[in-house]
Amino acid sequence: QVQLVESGGGLVQPGGSLRLSCAASGFNFKDCAIGWFRQAPGKEREGLSYINIGDGSTFYQDSAKGRFTISKDDAKNTVYLQMSSLKPDDTAVYYCAAAITGWGLVPTGDYEYHYWGQGTQVIISS
Repeated sequence: QVQLVESGGGLVQPGGSLRLSCAASGFNFKDCAIGWFRQAPGKEREGLSYINIGDGSTFYQDSAKGRFTISKDDAKNTVYLQMSSLKPDDTAVYYCAAAITGWGLVPTGDYEYHYWGQGTQVIISS
């Protein structure tokens, strides 16, 4: 059974940092890409960053460049999203998702991701 579990969300003041985790199980971790997405109230889901587990290739959408860093721990089957210089506009539910894909491929469309976690809430407020 494929399972993705996000954690690490919470309430942070503007300018602060958070590290989100996405723990994956139920499939061959090496044969996938993991993406981080978010959805703010009243807005469409937005892709942020993606990583190919096989070779570590990454891609960042413009909204994530410079402030967010995606990384992985193969031994723990976990992908992280380190977020810094957080702003109130970063408030959203953050999701990770898995796409079963080939070595080095980094899908960026949310329709390409087959398995989704339940999300973790991030609130940026003073």
